Amino acid sequence: MTEHHGTGAGSDLHRDILTTLLPGFDGAVAPAWVLGRLAEGLGGVCLFGQNVADAGQLRELNAELRAANPLAVIAIDEEGGDVTRLFYDRGAPYPGNALLGRIDDPELTERVARAVGEALVATGCTVAFAPDVDVNSNPDNPVIGVRSFGADPALAARHAAAWVRGLQSTGVAASAKHFPGHGDTATDSHLALPVVDLPLETLRERELVPFRAAIAAGTRTIMTSHILLPRLDAEQPATLSPRIVHGLLRGELGFEGVIVTDALDMQGASGVHGIPEAAVRALAAGCDLLCIGSDNTAEQLDGIVAAIAAAVESGRLPAERVREAAARVRALGASAPALPAAASAAGIDPAHTAADLARIAAAFELTEAARARLAASGPVRTVVRIDTVASIAVGVAPWGPFAVAAAPGEPTWLDDADVLQVDPDAPLADPAALRGPVLVVGRDLHRHPFAVAAIDALRAVRDDVVTVDMGWPSDDRALADVATFGASRLVGRALIALVAESAGLVTADVP
Repeated sequence: MTEHHGTGAGSDLHRDILTTLLPGFDGAVAPAWVLGRLAEGLGGVCLFGQNVADAGQLRELNAELRAANPLAVIAIDEEGGDVTRLFYDRGAPYPGNALLGRIDDPELTERVARAVGEALVATGCTVAFAPDVDVNSNPDNPVIGVRSFGADPALAARHAAAWVRGLQSTGVAASAKHFPGHGDTATDSHLALPVVDLPLETLRERELVPFRAAIAAGTRTIMTSHILLPRLDAEQPATLSPRIVHGLLRGELGFEGVIVTDALDMQGASGVHGIPEAAVRALAAGCDLLCIGSDNTAEQLDGIVAAIAAAVESGRLPAERVREAAARVRALGASAPALPAAASAAGIDPAHTAADLARIAAAFELTEAARARLAASGPVRTVVRIDTVASIAVGVAPWGPFAVAAAPGEPTWLDDADVLQVDPDAPLADPAALRGPVLVVGRDLHRHPFAVAAIDALRAVRDDVVTVDMGWPSDDRALADVATFGASRLVGRALIALVAESAGLVTADVP
């Protein structure tokens, strides 16, 4: 006789193993292997920008996925800022965490998160891998930066709680990340294994503060990070460490929800062991739902299932641990909001007034010299776009003012300006010959030598240059006349409005 659990699961080990897995796939249509394994019990899928064409298509895709497995988790990295998947083709219509932290109005943060949740409900998604609650204490951090609410633990905590409340008020589950804190790194865990050599007491006083707040606010899930904390576990990254996952998160912090891994195809997790072995170790450490990657295959998934089954058979991984993880995942899937009858593109892309843009722009850092230069120089004639390589998490989504398409009859300074693109392969030529005034726009400028060189070359021969850093600037702000602390489409609109107002131009309310 088959044993049944409260979430409808049987004692079938194969099905339970599948339930712990969350792969990704390429394209806007679900592959047959994904649908087939969902019917066999696959825990769900993680969606990326490559899976989204528009709101209607996404709703239909999610309807098909959820029909194949009504308990499937449909997760998406929608952080409401630079990291966006719903708006990967045009940039997000939200401020992003760093600006929300600078505005420091938890009610606004809650409203933004609620709007994100409503958009996800409208398209059939059930879990947002957000908010990012890392305390960004290192300005050279290449992967967190403006995804963080800030460098102050108490500020990050109150906005983490507000974001969780706002999102989960819509029925979509939140996922506070990246436990136990990815803010004090100068290495991207997509590409290597960051080492955070901090004592536990420092973690308790800084990194863990917003996680405690998110747990108190009821976050349904928490995502682990692929970072090595040698003073807690000198051998295993956090995702694979029983001391950190089971001991610290379950034990000390008392979290009872679903523990999700960051993607196991990242070098920080599987660079040494490979993905199948990383999956075994993550489950053994106490993780429940294993993100595999963004473009997986049936063969890859079968290899992971086989590795987990072999670990159970050999006694390395208790079968009860797999059953426990699968039960949590099914319960999460069972709590999902109902699939809507239709999705409206207008309903998920809110309009904003001039007052909204002004409130965002008021949270920018702007030197008095830059303010005076913008006011005295007139309309911008040249925009130098510095294209630094974004992290894999951000990807190639349109950013800043370049994500903004001017409405007919409502010209912006972008329409009349020469736009020059500068990158490592296309350095700035003859800075003195550019039409002035010159606005330089980039992200995380201080971390890229070619960007520093371009700005230095401009400043050496001109006095009409204003630099805008739309990432996380250096502590000394040496390169940032204006720091926007975000590069979403909405922040781009706010920058356009600020520059236009400074030059004495009139801007209309924009969607």
